[in-house]
Amino acid sequence: MTTATTDALVIHATKDLRFDTAPLPEPGPGEVRIAMQWGGICGSDLHYVSHGGVGASILHNPMILGHEVSGIVAATGPGITSFSAGDPVAIHPARPCGTCPECQRDLRHLCRNVRFLGSAANNPHTDGGFRRAMIVNAAQLRHLPPGLDTRRACLAEPLAVALHAISRAGDVTGKTVLVQGAGPIGLLIVAGLVHAGAARVVTTDLQDFPLERARLLGASEVHNARTGQLNEEFDITFEATGVGAALPEAIARTRKGGILVQVGMFPPGDVAVPLAQIIVRELDFRGTLRFDHEFDDALTLLAEKPEIADILVTQEFPITRFQDAFSIAPDRSRAAKVLLALSE
Repeated sequence: MTTATTDALVIHATKDLRFDTAPLPEPGPGEVRIAMQWGGICGSDLHYVSHGGVGASILHNPMILGHEVSGIVAATGPGITSFSAGDPVAIHPARPCGTCPECQRDLRHLCRNVRFLGSAANNPHTDGGFRRAMIVNAAQLRHLPPGLDTRRACLAEPLAVALHAISRAGDVTGKTVLVQGAGPIGLLIVAGLVHAGAARVVTTDLQDFPLERARLLGASEVHNARTGQLNEEFDITFEATGVGAALPEAIARTRKGGILVQVGMFPPGDVAVPLAQIIVRELDFRGTLRFDHEFDDALTLLAEKPEIADILVTQEFPITRFQDAFSIAPDRSRAAKVLLALSE
């Protein structure tokens, strides 16, 4: 019996990304086959292509990339009653184990056994969603709110990352906030802060193009750090660059007794940190990783404010032009979020 296949974007090794094929089995119990529609290129996808890994997640075997994805239900497996063919859906990329101590404490985003789409953290790796069709556990699917299309819905994943980061800061209503770094996550933090009622949101970056996006998303002020540094302090700072050299500035810009949320993921190894300044300024230094329930909140927000997606997305390419898409995506001078049309 011949197994069906589907076109897929597969990373084989550093700088070896191919438009390949992958098996496409029939959906089993609790599973759904999705006709994929849209995928957003994430920084982690770019790292797999450029470096063959992300942090400690090292590529050992070929893997399908992509975790910011959406599509249309094509077929359902036995026992599925909550989804039907033709339903537009967003795909939550995480499948936590449900039994580890973190899952038992409702910290499923910190699950020690999680399977995450397009991740080499486990062996075998977890294939992602940059393909024409895929089989997904129904528990990972979300119906789209009225008015939200699959193109905008694929941005629920990065927006959920931003919303979770904001939740780590607590109530931001009426607060002054600095967002250091206007990459896609930094930009979505700006949008989330404005929605949550922050009194003033200031954004810094080294490029003017993303700062223009930040202003469109509601930033009160933007500053290019190449031309001069800020001299004021903020109630809350979000460090979203992931560059170790930027951390001292983030600490200095957070007022005494304030909150500093570390969003950007530093490279592996030690990072120099002026800990004395965190201590004497009594800063709350808080980490943030991925998301859980915020995925649903992100879908609701995208339906309410579709302009968030429209401002963030700067380029779209059919999946067959993946080389062009992956070429422009890292260029911060002209790209924010680049989408792949997975059905084209």
